[in-house]
Amino acid sequence: MQGRIIKGIGGFYSVMLTDGEIVTCKARGRFRNENLTPMVGDLAEISIPETGYASLDELLPRKNALLRPPVSNIDQLVIVISASVPKPDWLLADKLLLQAHTLRIAPLLLLNKIDAGDDAVVHAFQNDYASFHTLLVSSRTGEGLDALTAALQGQVSCFAGQSAVGKSSLLNALFPTLSLETGDLAKKTARGRHTTRQAELWPLLGGAVLDTPGFSLFELDELTQDELNECWPEFAGAYRDCRFAGCRHIAEPDCAVKALLNTGKLTQARYARYVELSQEIEQRRKHRYD
Repeated sequence: MQGRIIKGIGGFYSVMLTDGEIVTCKARGRFRNENLTPMVGDLAEISIPETGYASLDELLPRKNALLRPPVSNIDQLVIVISASVPKPDWLLADKLLLQAHTLRIAPLLLLNKIDAGDDAVVHAFQNDYASFHTLLVSSRTGEGLDALTAALQGQVSCFAGQSAVGKSSLLNALFPTLSLETGDLAKKTARGRHTTRQAELWPLLGGAVLDTPGFSLFELDELTQDELNECWPEFAGAYRDCRFAGCRHIAEPDCAVKALLNTGKLTQARYARYVELSQEIEQRRKHRYD
């Protein structure tokens, strides 16, 4: 029998079968001998004996995997940004988009708390991410939740973003039976306290959702300049028309990417963050190999 791991604690795994039944399985000893660790999201083969625990027998190939949270086979990365407080970390959002691109996970950007949104933040969000699938939502008023429900249908979706942007509140608004713990902002710092502590998939809408207990990004030195270019859909291949091969689009003359700034296809803010990431990649590369 085959199913998807939706939770794992102490060597026991909850596996949801194709008919929706959830079976508690014990991992076979060979996983430990082969240094394999089953992950939430894994598709697996199991067997159910007449007595005793069901057995987790085989892990099927993963199409992608995140290390933190440890979860696999994600279809959609839902990046949540706050329209009010905490102040948006735009660079984090761009790094999450890089993560999604490199792992071939479809991104969805949400601007939450739109009912109390700062007009400048809303404007920046709509302009900077016009090339992506975006939604304006509010867990308090319900604005945009129908569109979000439709976007989650049949997808295994991982929610990510800063603490206190309202990831758990959004999921509670969509699915009240989840009753996820939500965190308040610390008054002195306007930063959120982490409330989600372990990776767990909740089967919903013909797919599943995951609220992340912190999100660890890959090291940027794993990216090449060409891969970074491909992660910016606004470029639309324009970098291939640059005068110089290997153009970093910072100080080189006759750069086709910088020319996009005059057309409105690329915002100054997104370009500035691209430059920051490009320079970070170069510095990491130098420290690694020099």
